[in-house]
Amino acid sequence: MTISMYQALIPVSIRTLNNLANILEKGAAYAETKKIDPNVLINSRLSPDMFPLSKQVQIASDIVNRGAARLAGIEPPKFEDNETTFPQLIERIQKTISHLNTFKPEQIDGSEEREITLQMRDNTLSFQGMPFLLYFVLPNLYFHVTTAYDILRHCGVELGKGDFLGQP
Repeated sequence: MTISMYQALIPVSIRTLNNLANILEKGAAYAETKKIDPNVLINSRLSPDMFPLSKQVQIASDIVNRGAARLAGIEPPKFEDNETTFPQLIERIQKTISHLNTFKPEQIDGSEEREITLQMRDNTLSFQGMPFLLYFVLPNLYFHVTTAYDILRHCGVELGKGDFLGQP
């Protein structure tokens, strides 16, 4: 039995983003309960040279939005990176999930060998579809969601592995 490109990307990303939204809701509740300015958490980072929580969420959103679009051979959507509150970050995740729900399997399945070219700051990356999904999109999604989780956990939000993995 094989797994399709669609199955490997869309349901997995939706689940991961739903888990991220739940993590952010716990972060918002923690800030309210502890009387902490939510901006402290939203602007927290694990290291001075890392992005803050807000940017981690934005990148997680962008990587799957753009990844799905590129695999489907369509123009990726653009979201402004202007979220500054927990509700705005959660809304961005919901917009991302809504966008992912518009894809049909036939748009992404069969993209294993599609040429994907990304212009980065200093260089150009080229992939075929399958390596793009497995070695770029999904690892980036997990990295940024994990980092968002870690930032909130480091700030004292009571999170556990179950929050990251979600319910089966």
